[in-house]
Amino acid sequence: MAVIQGGFNGNEGREGRVLLIIPAFNEAENLPGVVENICSCWGTESLSQARSGAVSLSQARSGADRKDVPLFDSSGNAPSPRGADPDVDFIIVSDGSTDGTVELCEERGYPYISLPVNLGLAGCFQAGMKYAFRRGYGYAVQFDGDGQHRAEDVRALKEKMEEGDFDIVLGSRFLQGKKGGSMRELGSRMISAAIWLTTGRFLSDPTCGLRMYNRRVIKAFANDLNFGPEPDTISYLMKKGARITEAPVEIRQRMAGESYLNIWNAAWYMLRMLVSILLIQGFRA
Repeated sequence: MAVIQGGFNGNEGREGRVLLIIPAFNEAENLPGVVENICSCWGTESLSQARSGAVSLSQARSGADRKDVPLFDSSGNAPSPRGADPDVDFIIVSDGSTDGTVELCEERGYPYISLPVNLGLAGCFQAGMKYAFRRGYGYAVQFDGDGQHRAEDVRALKEKMEEGDFDIVLGSRFLQGKKGGSMRELGSRMISAAIWLTTGRFLSDPTCGLRMYNRRVIKAFANDLNFGPEPDTISYLMKKGARITEAPVEIRQRMAGESYLNIWNAAWYMLRMLVSILLIQGFRA
């Protein structure tokens, strides 16, 4: 059974707050630096207000609103909670980690969700989105647990979100610079082209994992098993009328350890995304 430790009870007063969802599979070596970056940037209250006592994920899911309504209206608009400066909390989602991630969170008082088995990024991120939805957060940010994402870039995402009442703001490494010629950047070019062919819109950096979602999209991710934090879902939502834009961010090298995206895994990932965007997404309702 998955458990939730720390964080906040109830859902009062968080309509304008931002939740950083940190998927973590064996990232115990990197998480202290990630949390330090968040706390030094935002002065987040998540540590000081962490509560004792775990609750089951099924309790967090209670009271779900699963009405069958379109994700977006015909004009592409979606209600967006407003706030001034973004108040930021975070939750670490341990995806069946075996390296002491949960023990680290307990020792240091980090709010966390512990999944009993490894679900992969999609299932792990959905657990975080369920938490965000049940707790009433107005915005959720996909935030890596390896130190590649900078907490200071969340402000740019939030400002861009409110600038045009967007549904999703994607971080982009290439709004202010050109893509290089590496295999990964070549794959990003191909995914950008596939999205342009299927939606008529261009995204400069669809593979960047730093993304902010508004309340309406949080609900969709929390309740739909076919939603994952990947470019093919972004493409699908664009075709459904979601208002999506980009904001400039910087991406760092991971702090420690090795990424699972070696050359072969990266090639397989790009192929899966291209097939999904060009073929499979066309059959989704």
